[in-house]
Amino acid sequence: MNTALRIAIDEAFFQARKALSEKAPTEAFSWLERAHILSQRMAILHAQSHWLMLRAGWQLRDFREVPSQVPRIIAALLFSKIWVPLGNSGRARVSAFAPMPISPELQRLLQGETR
Repeated sequence: MNTALRIAIDEAFFQARKALSEKAPTEAFSWLERAHILSQRMAILHAQSHWLMLRAGWQLRDFREVPSQVPRIIAALLFSKIWVPLGNSGRARVSAFAPMPISPELQRLLQGETR
């Protein structure tokens, strides 16, 4: 993994955890969606993003989000190296199988550019 990508993933998880500790789950979700997109091909980090989304959903009392994250955690551990829907935000409100557009900034990170 290139250094810029690793830093971006670490920052996203740090900010998400900080937001969760401050009981700001909506802010956490913004960071977790970023972490999810950047870590989709890395099973443990991918599953971690879903675990933290489950926690954020719990804080929001979003009982659609919470149960939908459980199978996504399992799928992340089993299938991240085989296939992922690129750009997918990882949230319950979108299909777990739907690819989504990726911002130019995240595309650069995923392609190893450090602009």
